Amino acid sequence: MFKPFANLPRPVVVLGLSGWLPQAICLWLVAGGGPLGWSALAAGCFYAALILSFLGGMWWMTALLRGARHAEIYVVAVLPSLIGLAALVPWTLGWNWPGPALVLLGLLLLASPLVDKWLARMMELPAGWLALRMAMAGGLGALTLALAWAEQGLAGR
Repeated sequence: MFKPFANLPRPVVVLGLSGWLPQAICLWLVAGGGPLGWSALAAGCFYAALILSFLGGMWWMTALLRGARHAEIYVVAVLPSLIGLAALVPWTLGWNWPGPALVLLGLLLLASPLVDKWLARMMELPAGWLALRMAMAGGLGALTLALAWAEQGLAGR
Protein backbone atom coordinates (compact mmCIF):
# COMPACT_ATOMS: atom_id res chain seq x y z
CA MET A 1 0.00 0.00 0.00
CA PHE A 2 1.14 3.55 -0.62
CA LYS A 3 3.17 4.87 2.31
CA PRO A 4 1.23 8.18 2.77
CA PHE A 5 -1.96 6.15 3.21
CA ALA A 6 -0.49 3.42 5.45
CA ASN A 7 -2.59 4.43 8.47
CA LEU A 8 -5.87 4.11 6.58
CA PRO A 9 -7.76 0.83 6.15
CA ARG A 10 -6.87 -0.87 2.86
CA PRO A 11 -10.50 -0.84 1.58
CA VAL A 12 -10.64 2.94 2.07
CA VAL A 13 -7.53 3.40 -0.06
CA VAL A 14 -8.35 0.82 -2.75
CA LEU A 15 -12.00 1.81 -3.13
CA GLY A 16 -11.18 5.51 -2.85
CA LEU A 17 -8.60 5.41 -5.61
CA SER A 18 -10.79 3.14 -7.74
CA GLY A 19 -13.19 6.09 -7.92
CA TRP A 20 -11.09 7.21 -10.88
CA LEU A 21 -12.14 4.17 -12.93
CA PRO A 22 -15.65 5.22 -14.01
CA GLN A 23 -14.34 8.58 -15.22
CA ALA A 24 -11.37 6.97 -16.96
CA ILE A 25 -13.73 4.57 -18.77
CA CYS A 26 -15.97 7.47 -19.81
CA LEU A 27 -12.94 9.37 -21.11
CA TRP A 28 -11.75 6.31 -23.04
CA LEU A 29 -15.19 5.88 -24.63
CA VAL A 30 -15.47 9.57 -25.55
CA ALA A 31 -11.93 9.74 -26.93
CA GLY A 32 -12.57 6.58 -28.95
CA GLY A 33 -15.38 8.30 -30.79
CA GLY A 34 -17.62 5.26 -30.90
CA PRO A 35 -21.40 5.10 -30.63
CA LEU A 36 -21.26 5.28 -26.83
CA GLY A 37 -19.41 8.62 -26.81
CA TRP A 38 -22.34 10.86 -25.98
CA SER A 39 -23.70 8.45 -23.38
CA ALA A 40 -20.26 8.21 -21.79
CA LEU A 41 -20.04 12.00 -21.75
CA ALA A 42 -23.35 12.24 -19.91
CA ALA A 43 -22.34 9.47 -17.52
CA GLY A 44 -19.04 11.21 -16.77
CA CYS A 45 -20.78 14.50 -16.08
CA PHE A 46 -23.35 12.88 -13.81
CA TYR A 47 -20.63 10.88 -12.04
CA ALA A 48 -18.63 14.03 -11.28
CA ALA A 49 -21.75 15.74 -9.90
CA LEU A 50 -22.60 12.64 -7.87
CA ILE A 51 -19.13 12.44 -6.31
CA LEU A 52 -19.17 16.15 -5.53
CA SER A 53 -22.49 15.65 -3.76
CA PHE A 54 -21.07 12.64 -1.91
CA LEU A 55 -18.20 14.80 -0.65
CA GLY A 56 -20.67 17.28 0.79
CA GLY A 57 -22.42 14.50 2.65
CA MET A 58 -19.11 13.27 3.96
CA TRP A 59 -18.21 16.75 5.22
CA TRP A 60 -21.62 17.07 6.87
CA MET A 61 -21.26 13.76 8.69
CA THR A 62 -17.66 14.46 9.70
CA ALA A 63 -18.70 17.76 11.25
CA LEU A 64 -21.69 16.15 12.97
CA LEU A 65 -19.65 13.28 14.40
CA ARG A 66 -17.00 15.72 15.62
CA GLY A 67 -19.66 17.85 17.34
CA ALA A 68 -19.28 20.96 15.19
CA ARG A 69 -21.80 23.57 16.30
CA HIS A 70 -21.07 26.40 13.87
CA ALA A 71 -23.24 26.71 10.78
CA GLU A 72 -20.43 27.42 8.30
CA ILE A 73 -19.36 23.80 7.82
CA TYR A 74 -22.94 22.65 7.30
CA VAL A 75 -23.51 25.41 4.73
CA VAL A 76 -20.31 24.39 2.94
CA ALA A 77 -21.41 20.74 3.09
CA VAL A 78 -24.72 21.50 1.34
CA LEU A 79 -23.14 23.50 -1.49
CA PRO A 80 -21.71 20.54 -3.48
CA SER A 81 -25.17 19.02 -3.98
CA LEU A 82 -26.63 22.34 -5.07
CA ILE A 83 -23.72 23.11 -7.40
CA GLY A 84 -23.82 19.59 -8.85
CA LEU A 85 -27.51 19.98 -9.59
CA ALA A 86 -26.99 23.43 -11.07
CA ALA A 87 -24.23 22.06 -13.31
CA LEU A 88 -26.67 19.52 -14.76
CA VAL A 89 -29.63 21.87 -15.29
CA PRO A 90 -28.33 23.46 -18.54
CA TRP A 91 -28.45 20.05 -20.21
CA THR A 92 -32.09 19.63 -19.29
CA LEU A 93 -32.83 23.04 -20.83
CA GLY A 94 -30.97 22.26 -24.04
CA TRP A 95 -28.24 24.86 -23.45
CA ASN A 96 -24.53 24.44 -24.15
CA TRP A 97 -23.74 21.25 -22.39
CA PRO A 98 -21.80 19.39 -21.03
CA GLY A 99 -18.43 21.09 -21.60
CA PRO A 100 -18.95 24.02 -19.22
CA ALA A 101 -20.48 21.74 -16.58
CA LEU A 102 -17.53 19.34 -16.81
CA VAL A 103 -15.06 22.21 -16.42
CA LEU A 104 -16.91 23.53 -13.36
CA LEU A 105 -17.20 20.09 -11.78
CA GLY A 106 -13.56 19.22 -12.56
CA LEU A 107 -12.28 22.43 -11.00
CA LEU A 108 -14.45 21.96 -7.91
CA LEU A 109 -13.28 18.38 -7.50
CA LEU A 110 -9.67 19.56 -7.73
CA ALA A 111 -10.35 22.24 -5.11
CA SER A 112 -12.39 20.00 -2.78
CA PRO A 113 -9.43 18.96 -0.57
CA LEU A 114 -9.26 22.59 0.55
CA VAL A 115 -12.46 21.92 2.50
CA ASP A 116 -10.85 18.86 4.06
CA LYS A 117 -7.87 21.00 5.08
CA TRP A 118 -10.27 23.53 6.58
CA LEU A 119 -12.00 20.72 8.49
CA ALA A 120 -8.61 19.48 9.71
CA ARG A 121 -8.01 22.86 11.37
CA MET A 122 -11.28 22.50 13.29
CA MET A 123 -11.20 18.79 14.10
CA GLU A 124 -8.93 15.80 13.99
CA LEU A 125 -9.06 13.75 10.80
CA PRO A 126 -7.51 10.30 10.35
CA ALA A 127 -3.79 10.23 9.59
CA GLY A 128 -3.25 9.96 5.86
CA TRP A 129 -6.72 11.19 5.00
CA LEU A 130 -5.62 14.51 3.48
CA ALA A 131 -3.03 12.75 1.31
CA LEU A 132 -5.64 10.29 0.06
CA ARG A 133 -8.14 13.07 -0.59
CA MET A 134 -5.54 14.93 -2.64
CA ALA A 135 -4.91 11.81 -4.71
CA MET A 136 -8.60 11.01 -5.17
CA ALA A 137 -9.61 14.59 -5.99
CA GLY A 138 -6.58 15.19 -8.18
CA GLY A 139 -7.22 12.14 -10.29
CA LEU A 140 -10.97 12.56 -10.62
CA GLY A 141 -10.73 16.31 -11.16
CA ALA A 142 -8.07 15.90 -13.87
CA LEU A 143 -10.04 13.15 -15.60
CA THR A 144 -13.18 15.30 -15.52
CA LEU A 145 -11.28 18.22 -17.10
CA ALA A 146 -9.88 15.82 -19.71
CA LEU A 147 -13.43 14.69 -20.42
CA ALA A 148 -14.42 18.33 -20.98
CA TRP A 149 -11.53 18.65 -23.42
CA ALA A 150 -12.50 15.39 -25.18
CA GLU A 151 -16.08 16.70 -25.45
CA GLN A 152 -14.80 19.39 -27.77
CA GLY A 153 -13.57 16.72 -30.16
CA LEU A 154 -16.80 14.77 -29.89
CA ALA A 155 -18.89 17.90 -30.56
CA GLY A 156 -16.84 18.59 -33.67
CA ARG A 157 -17.49 15.16 -35.19
